[in-house]
Amino acid sequence: MAGIPNHIKALAELSPVEDLLLAVLREGLPGIRVKSLVDLHETFPMVLVRRDPTWGRWQGDTRFTDAARIVINCFAPDPDGDEDAAILSEAVRVIMRDAWLNQKVYPRRGHIIRVDMNSSPRRATDWATATGPVQYADLPTGIVRYESIFDVHIRKPRIRPYIP
Repeated sequence: MAGIPNHIKALAELSPVEDLLLAVLREGLPGIRVKSLVDLHETFPMVLVRRDPTWGRWQGDTRFTDAARIVINCFAPDPDGDEDAAILSEAVRVIMRDAWLNQKVYPRRGHIIRVDMNSSPRRATDWATATGPVQYADLPTGIVRYESIFDVHIRKPRIRPYIP
């Protein structure tokens, strides 16, 4: 099966917001799994990054900025899962804030130009309480989930992300 032709890839002006945040959080959380999809047999601790489909903003900005609401779930296993998931959530906030304030540029992904916490980290007991997209119905026994929501604005990389 052939992939997307390079001339089509070259049309993209923005890389996906999730891809930028995965790069930001993977760099800032070495040793922690940072993903956008849940594996069938997942291991923890883990940070799950998802764009909320209910909010986004692109207004024809010639600087090619994008804005998205991002739902971040932090998972940690017992015996200290509650405390660990809360601490991991706070670490995520600090990493995203620092990437914004330091204007850290990620090659082929761009950089964060603003980040606002929309909903502070809170323990969520099951996926029925999730505000964003979910992939499975119930957490495994002994896993704690904290959810937080951020509004993130990004600027495109200096070169288009998919130049062949």
